[in-house]
Amino acid sequence: MLTGLVRDRMTALGNHVDTCCSLQFADGTQYQNRPGAPVFSINVRRARAGLRILLFGHVGLLESYLAGDVDVAGDFGAAFRVAFASGFDRDPNALVRMRNRWHEWRYSNRSLAQARTNARFHYAIGTAFYRYWLDTPLMMYTCGYWKEGTTNVDEAQVNKVDHVCRKIRLARGESVVDIGCGFGGFMFHAYERYGAIPHGVNTTPEQVTAVQEEIRKRGLDGKMDVKLADFREVDGQFDKVVSIGVLEHAGRDQLAEVVKAHADFLKPGGLGMLHFIGHVGVRDTEFYIRKHIFPGGWIPSLAQTIAEMERCGLEVVDIENLRRHYAPTLDDWAERFDRNWESIRALDPGRFNEKFRRAWRTYLISCAEMFRSPAGRTHLFQIVFSKGNVPKQGYPMSRSFLYEPR
Repeated sequence: MLTGLVRDRMTALGNHVDTCCSLQFADGTQYQNRPGAPVFSINVRRARAGLRILLFGHVGLLESYLAGDVDVAGDFGAAFRVAFASGFDRDPNALVRMRNRWHEWRYSNRSLAQARTNARFHYAIGTAFYRYWLDTPLMMYTCGYWKEGTTNVDEAQVNKVDHVCRKIRLARGESVVDIGCGFGGFMFHAYERYGAIPHGVNTTPEQVTAVQEEIRKRGLDGKMDVKLADFREVDGQFDKVVSIGVLEHAGRDQLAEVVKAHADFLKPGGLGMLHFIGHVGVRDTEFYIRKHIFPGGWIPSLAQTIAEMERCGLEVVDIENLRRHYAPTLDDWAERFDRNWESIRALDPGRFNEKFRRAWRTYLISCAEMFRSPAGRTHLFQIVFSKGNVPKQGYPMSRSFLYEPR
């Protein structure tokens, strides 16, 4: 009976798609959606995996894969393309919604201490780990900018930070704060290419230490600085403000606070940039990602974000949707992750075990397919804003300046 129920639930994956796929169940029975060689195969190895799938739908399937109770052979990305095309991930059931609500209660970013713990869960894994699969030399852990002619993620990330600098009209001698500065890639680019005076704010001690070491290594002490602080701990104002991939980590109930922090960091008349993953429409953030990858994270909608910006007296100057740029960024990350896995595992075999590998491959590859999906409602936005209405002389009247040679 259990296998029959699981079969009914899982055959929804392949009923309405052209991709040939096969399923094998714990009792040895099989299902294939159409004739031909399967592009991928899912093997439900243990009965308890079937129970998880019945209780928690796609979340149960993914968690069974992490536990080794489900295996996937063949094209892993194709499995997610089929899942998104079939709607297998849509409308999580009441149990998943309940788990998501409990997660929000337990791991909310309301307190600074919990926000720091949540950030360290993901970002304190170690600079060496990230160095194996992020770009060189900026180590930007956000969507790249794949303008025409871009061939790899290294180029795409330089393109991205330069695109941001151009959008905010960054100039020599201007102070700029990077909220959630990661490994400092934007800061070094802003100083070296634009002569700006960068300041970083980051809530993860390990990343702050990594940036400080890089500043010393480059002999840039006194030229820039980074401090350990939450975005809510505003203690100064700057000519320009950027945050690249921070808004979605602030938390479900902290959207107003994080937007206000951007406004408070910015001098009157200054320009800023919000680069963030945002939903089209108000919807829950995927529980699997919150549970296993980004605890406390919450993806706001574009409309919610703009409403909070209006409340803080920020004028929206420009909005660009870079959704299509995220899939190739994630593709390159996933390829490098796989290629360097043995070196990553050797860093710490206890931490970087098979469950970790499965969780991170699932995260990188599923997100690539999510951003690529024609039905996807998770996008990537860049919003240029000013503190107060920007005057005619304060910003160009067209976008042509973004594409002029420097």
